[in-house]
Amino acid sequence: MTLLNRLHVSFNRLHATPRSRTFFAVTTTIALVGIPAVAMRAYAQLQASPKAVLDQAWQIVDREYVDPKFNQVDWQQERQTLLSRSYASPEEAYTALREALKKLEDPYTRFMNPEEFQALNREMGGELTGVGMQLKQDETTKALTVVKPIENSPALQAGVLPGDLILQIDRRTTEGMTVEAAAGLIRGEPDTQVRLQFQREGKEPFELTLTRARISIPAVRSSLRMEGQRKIGYIRLNEFSAHAAEQMEQAITTLQNQNVDQFVLDLRGNPGGRLDQGVAIARMWINSGDIVRTVDRDGSAEQIRANNSALTDLPLAVLVDGNSASASEIVAGALKDDNRAVVVGTQTFGKALVQQVNQLADGSGLNVTIARYFTPSGLDINHKGITPDIVIELTEQQQKDLAANPDQVGTAQDPQYLRAITHLEQAAIPRS
Repeated sequence: MTLLNRLHVSFNRLHATPRSRTFFAVTTTIALVGIPAVAMRAYAQLQASPKAVLDQAWQIVDREYVDPKFNQVDWQQERQTLLSRSYASPEEAYTALREALKKLEDPYTRFMNPEEFQALNREMGGELTGVGMQLKQDETTKALTVVKPIENSPALQAGVLPGDLILQIDRRTTEGMTVEAAAGLIRGEPDTQVRLQFQREGKEPFELTLTRARISIPAVRSSLRMEGQRKIGYIRLNEFSAHAAEQMEQAITTLQNQNVDQFVLDLRGNPGGRLDQGVAIARMWINSGDIVRTVDRDGSAEQIRANNSALTDLPLAVLVDGNSASASEIVAGALKDDNRAVVVGTQTFGKALVQQVNQLADGSGLNVTIARYFTPSGLDINHKGITPDIVIELTEQQQKDLAANPDQVGTAQDPQYLRAITHLEQAAIPRS
């Protein structure tokens, strides 16, 4: 190793905080006695160049990525290729890094520029600025698709529906565009506008001009539902953001103080989020038993279990659909396998991978898949999803009606909710 490489390693260690598992660049102070000035200048130039971030990102993937064979990609050669080029701007370096990451064929291992990373942090903290849509890229067609419009958002108010395709953003085609790139174009300062072209199944393309706003995203919404003589505690969890567990605990406690008889936990449309929040929420419902098993690149397994801290043992039904993913599937899988709840709805998304969020030296970020997970019964649900105990499909019209009338979700006008409470009622009837 050359003197310059040794200096580079010494000055750019990566420090992992156990709580967040987020990596931050730290500076190590050493005595640079007798080092030639030319070497110091070369080192300073390297640190100031976009290549420093490329090398930092490369090292994280090299050390942490779930597949040590890198999907048959010569990852050492990728480093040489990345660092042998000249970059006129950080944006050129970012493009090169994204191209290298694409070769891993893992849509969850992805790079975010500083603005995208900052937006992710705000969203995970429960706030965003934009028009309020959750987006995904269809795995087969690669089309940019609306998962759902967010409550109280400009998109919902304008009539955007789940499943709508986004064809253009301010006259720019979305063909081949990543979710991150699209989100970056759609986001913006409050009171500014963005023009979007949509395609709805069976309809002609149409355009909407939406005014961006600052949107507060509560992770949990809850209410008391009277179903005949029964009191149902209805809890809808929108995402596993930083305060999800705290809000879930408050919701369960409040409803128990209202003497509910049963609970319905709604995870439909929940794309996931933080693993620690998923585990904490599962433990609020499960007093003993396994929650999830994670396996890293070396085959080392960690079994995460309940810890006798459940807040309730009342009967529970869980609602899921094709957009219930990641941490949603961890919770639903644990509740199902441990026989703690009946799962109602449709097949879940099928994402059994764990990502680690890394902050890079220039404020950009890198998501890296670091582990696979399995449900308590040992099921690998990746690309398969969880099959509900009770499968009930919604017609296209029912989906549209609920999307257009969110106040009907979790009511008698919601067929999946209705089936869940019917099952809870039947299960409560003593058998002779």
